[in-house]
Amino acid sequence: MRDAQHRMKERNMKTKFESERDRLRPEYNFDYSKAVRGKYYKRLIEEGSNVVVLEPDVSNAFGDSAAVNKALRSLLDFTRSTQRLTKRSTGRAKTARR
Repeated sequence: MRDAQHRMKERNMKTKFESERDRLRPEYNFDYSKAVRGKYYKRLIEEGSNVVVLEPDVSNAFGDSAAVNKALRSLLDFTRSTQRLTKRSTGRAKTARR
């Protein structure tokens, strides 16, 4: 009895899955026989790429990756300029007045 119930349940699951698949839009039918493995790998290596995941609150502050890059470059420029100022200002030790 249990075996028959198991087969029936399995058949119902297959039928449900097949009917859901049949309801997908035609544009989602992808022919994997034409897929090329590593199609963009060479370009990725040549151009270089770093993937960074931003927290949602940070992501909301920027419209796109160009805006993020612009902000980071600005921060780098600012850091470089303040490093130069700091190096110049600490070039000589202060002497105590008598």
